[in-house]
Amino acid sequence: MAVVDSLVHSASLRLSSSSSPSSKSSLFAGSPLALSPAFVSVKQTCPNRRLVIVSKRISGLEEAMRIRRERELQSTKRLRRRPPLRRGRVSPRLPVPDHIPKPPYFGSPLLPELASEHQVHDSDSIAHMRAACELAARVLDYAGTLVKPSVTTDEIDKAVHQMIIEAGAYPSPLGYGGFPKSVCTSVNECMCHGIPDSRQLQDGDIINIDVTVYLNGYHGDTSRTFLCGNVSDALKNLVQVTEECMERGIAVCKDGASFKKIGKRIRRIKGSVGSI
Repeated sequence: MAVVDSLVHSASLRLSSSSSPSSKSSLFAGSPLALSPAFVSVKQTCPNRRLVIVSKRISGLEEAMRIRRERELQSTKRLRRRPPLRRGRVSPRLPVPDHIPKPPYFGSPLLPELASEHQVHDSDSIAHMRAACELAARVLDYAGTLVKPSVTTDEIDKAVHQMIIEAGAYPSPLGYGGFPKSVCTSVNECMCHGIPDSRQLQDGDIINIDVTVYLNGYHGDTSRTFLCGNVSDALKNLVQVTEECMERGIAVCKDGASFKKIGKRIRRIKGSVGSI
């Protein structure tokens, strides 16, 4: 106990080193070692005890990088914590005119079964697919212009629904497995397939809008994440890197390519930017 008490009134000892006259300057990183004159008396009472100093030699560059990193962490502003996403009121599903062709699952709450046979598409089929995808892309671009603070996802759903039926197409999500809306709107932590409701978009939100149309017997499907108002740099980076991963994954797709190549390409990009 006497030794412990004596350490309270200790003198500070700092270490510095230069291994040789010809070596580059270096230093020892660590907390100052506190000693006390009374500590010397331990040798008299406890002759078997030894004082061991463990240190790590680092270069000036390493120390500069460490200091810079500490300053960056101190200067980083904490992200404003948002309240968790709350479900709003879901309005009734919108009607579709009778003259518009409906997909096979129309009127059934059950998910359709996957076709067991392979599909072979001719030039006419590919043209129909392209037309459906082009319509979906136009609708998505229009939906993105509606993303503003105070706008509800239900309002976006109504606008998307109207544009699709005016083009003579059917909004594919409507009624698929019982889904009650014509578009999927996923805000912030909602990962996918969010149901539009009465919640107003807030400044700083991110929203993924997933548009799918059924035209001439084919589905055109596309989605994109939009920024609402003033979005934090962290969320902007998340959206940017995710979009880049998608583009690189698409670039791998070709006849005969394996699915695992898509994952490898995306993993390579994610690894270069770190975890997000």
